[in-house]
Amino acid sequence: MTLKNKLQITNLVELARMEEKLGKKKAMELFDSGYLNELESGKFSSLAEIHRYLFEEIYEFAGKVRDVNIAKGNFRFAPVMYLSAALGHIDEMPQSTYDEIIEKYVEMNIAHPFREGNGRSMRIWLDLILKKELNKVIDWSKVDKDDYLLAMERSPIRDIEIKYILKQALTDEINNREIYMKGIDTSYYYEGYTVYKISQL
Repeated sequence: MTLKNKLQITNLVELARMEEKLGKKKAMELFDSGYLNELESGKFSSLAEIHRYLFEEIYEFAGKVRDVNIAKGNFRFAPVMYLSAALGHIDEMPQSTYDEIIEKYVEMNIAHPFREGNGRSMRIWLDLILKKELNKVIDWSKVDKDDYLLAMERSPIRDIEIKYILKQALTDEINNREIYMKGIDTSYYYEGYTVYKISQL
């Protein structure tokens, strides 16, 4: 079953293909325009703006907090009823050190505030924090996909793995567009999840 979209696409594979194509085009525009650097690092409002920019041509919910509960595998992300409070808490989390920044990233992943496109938006959001606070970004081409996904799954309980994996991929090439674009490669970071209606949970 496909998500309702502005393109009126009903085929799941076709929707994924168009979503990736348009998302990459918009991500490049976001980078090249310099608009990304104008956003306040570490705030949900900035993540929402990144999400809106990437997906506004595809989804009506682009940039809007989800109103359904979602899960990936056996893990359920923050329930809708607690989502607003969770996002407020994340806004206030410190981000002056590498460890603090990754802890904030992990919490935002647990919140998973959007119906679709969380991973791509959050990786851009994470790099924006790292860039502004530490003058670093992550070279996602140096991050093993399977290691990353497993570490993110375990991060709510134990974040030492994701901290280690991402730290090994830090680079000072903060203005390298190729490095930036690797972070939204959906073929590299699979984002599939199951959507549940609130009444079903």
